[in-house]
Order: sequence, then C-alpha cells, then structure tokens
Amino acid sequence: MCGRIANTLPSDAMARLFAAQPANDLPPVPNFNICPTTRVHVVRGGETGRRLVPMRWGFLPRWYKTESDGPLLINARAETVAEKPAFRAACRDRRCLVVATGFYEWTKAPDGTRLPWFFRRRDGAPIAFGGIWQDWGGEAPMATCAILTTAANACVAEVHHRMPLILEPEDWPLWLGEAGKGAARLMVPGGEDVLGFFRVGRQVNSNRASGPQLIEPLPAEDAAP
Repeated sequence: MCGRIANTLPSDAMARLFAAQPANDLPPVPNFNICPTTRVHVVRGGETGRRLVPMRWGFLPRWYKTESDGPLLINARAETVAEKPAFRAACRDRRCLVVATGFYEWTKAPDGTRLPWFFRRRDGAPIAFGGIWQDWGGEAPMATCAILTTAANACVAEVHHRMPLILEPEDWPLWLGEAGKGAARLMVPGGEDVLGFFRVGRQVNSNRASGPQLIEPLPAEDAAP
C-alpha cells in the first residue's frame, strides 16, 4: 500500500535528475502531504525522449464514465498487474516513474489511534516509484497513474505488509521501455538497504495538513505508541 507521499525536490532538479523535458504545468513543490486524486510529478518515455509531466494520482480505466465510477485505483499489485483488465495494457505499454522524497505508512496504537511513519532513502536521494499511466476522457483527456506495490521488504514490514515498487537509476531505462523488454523482473521488493523510517507527528493524519514539520522525526520519547 502507498497512500500518501511527499515531494520536496524542485521541478528543474527533477528534470535534470531524470534527463527529462519538463512540462509547463507541473504541480507546485515542495508538497509534504500529497494525497490521492491530486497531481504528482511523473516521468514517462516517448519517441522524443523522457518527459516530466503532471498526472492525476488515481488510475482511471477507459470504461469509467466519471472519475468516481468505480474504486479509486491509486495502487496496482505487481503480482497481478499484467492480468487485470484495468491495468494490463498500461503495464505492457505505458510504464512510468512517480517521483517522491518519501512516503507515509501507519500503525495503530492500542487505543486505535493511527500512528504515522515516514520512509525515505538513507542517502537523501529522491525515490522513483514504478508506475503505470493512462489517458482518460474525451476531447481533452486527463493523464492518470497508479503506483505499483509489492510485498514489503524486511524494513517496511516492520510497519506494513506492502510497499511501493522502488526502482534504482540503472533500472529506469528498462522500466520506461528504453532498454528493450524484461521489465517484469523489476517487480520485486526493493530498497532493503536504502530505506530508513521514523515516526512523525499525527498532524499528517489530516489530508489538509501541510508544511515541513510533517516529515520531522518525533523525539524518541514521543515516538513510542
């Protein structure tokens, strides 16, 4: 599961990192509380090279008549993405990278309170999530995307049993279809040695919360349930 992310990298830095031409209408950054159905920074390939573009986080199958015509598809399970009617064509032909600084997961305190944790790379580099995308709509189609998830690695499993698919730079060309076929082999848990995590304040439990304090580690004495 990946249901909330943060992105603090400037758009021009993202464009340089991914060697992508940036669109003119990218979402504002930094954003410390990116929620489903909002726009995210996405890298996609194409005949003219990579593009850094905005997409709605929430994949819309072509048969949806409205944005709320079915389940909100923010994630796609790597184990079944190639088989599901909603995703299989996109998995084959329209893979992308969703850019983030980190992501949130939650545990529960004994009283049921949701306790948020923030995951990021230990080296401070941005995270590239493996994703799929699809245009939806009529005359002015909207680009939509979903983040693939896998079984959690040992690090993430301390908090949640699923994790987003994390791709390293050497894997980006294969995932984007620039280096031939075989992207399916990348759909396995990653980030075992690169991710770290810590408790953050419960303010992020609200999808209206914003600001850099959302990703500040709690003092040790406050981090325990």
